[in-house]
Amino acid sequence: MKTVVVIVGAGPAGLATSVCLNQHSIPNVILEKEDIYASLWKKRAYDRLKLHLAKEFCQLPFMPHGRDVPTFMPKELFVNYLDAYVARFDINPRYNRAVKSSTFDESNNKWRVEAENTVTGETEEYWSEFLVVATGENGDGNIPMVKGIETFPGEIVHSSGYKSGLDFKDKNVLVVGGGNSGMEICFDLCNFGAKTTVLIRTPRHVVTKEVIHLGMSLLKYVPVTMVDTMVTTMAKILYGDLSKYGLFRPKQGPFATKLSTGKAPVIDVGTVEKIRHGEIQVINGGIGSINGKTLTFENGLEQDFDAIVFATGYKSSVCNWLEDYEYVMKKDGFPKTPMPKHWKGEKNLYCVGFSRKGIAGAAEDAMSVADDIRSILATIKSS
Repeated sequence: MKTVVVIVGAGPAGLATSVCLNQHSIPNVILEKEDIYASLWKKRAYDRLKLHLAKEFCQLPFMPHGRDVPTFMPKELFVNYLDAYVARFDINPRYNRAVKSSTFDESNNKWRVEAENTVTGETEEYWSEFLVVATGENGDGNIPMVKGIETFPGEIVHSSGYKSGLDFKDKNVLVVGGGNSGMEICFDLCNFGAKTTVLIRTPRHVVTKEVIHLGMSLLKYVPVTMVDTMVTTMAKILYGDLSKYGLFRPKQGPFATKLSTGKAPVIDVGTVEKIRHGEIQVINGGIGSINGKTLTFENGLEQDFDAIVFATGYKSSVCNWLEDYEYVMKKDGFPKTPMPKHWKGEKNLYCVGFSRKGIAGAAEDAMSVADDIRSILATIKSS
């Protein structure tokens, strides 16, 4: 099949890119390996998930949220928004298309994409002038290799497969990872009666959603260093010194840390209060080894668990199928060009949703990519 633009991924980034291209009447095809769009939200999000960022930072191009939408949306409301977005703009991804390889053909200056139709088993070939990687930052769930993990008799699940603490009632559960997913899963487990422990390796800022909302709004007008100082000061006033509970603050400010490392501040949903009251145990460091139900930690502590939830993030899978990834990506599957031009690569290769700025970043990328492709096509037409 021949088209002008092939988009890989039908998450919010891919949907937004298609809509922006359609606004310029640029033909495009979305290839999606799952059987549905926004699979991360529709299939892999836990039940109690609520968006921590205000609605103005969680909307896609050409369709802002209405006044009746609450500032902080539950998952179901955001999924409904995505459903309405797809219906309104008549987006029709090609589902069950797992991209196996993609290369730039120098002979005709086009991209060749091979995708397996996972329903029929057939291999399909797509040719396009432009290729957009819109698989996003959350590719494959990352479960680190731990010595003896194969001996653990209990349940091991990545946060993307976690649904509810109801499944772990009265069990000793270790949550590995002190980011937003890990801390919220801890809160959920504790509410359902699980004996919960969280393993935190690196320091994280802890703030409220209201403070982050204020900070993100100010970033439009105020330097990040000033916003970080204000947010950190407010967090200290609200929470005091949390180090005695095993919660340590990084030296770098929360927004500067997010931009440089991709690690977002933890937006507290009530987990800190449970840690203070001893309902959730905190262990600092990593896992040394596993021997059956017994886990030995790097600090020498040994403890038995019935289940482990790895809230250890994701790893980009882009380089597995994008053979010429070096035109836009580094080996880790993230853009090689720093912001704000991170979305633009060589040979008409682009990436959307890799700015570490969430939905808002994906929306900005989509508009930038569509505008750039429109400009290139206009130049070709006029020459």
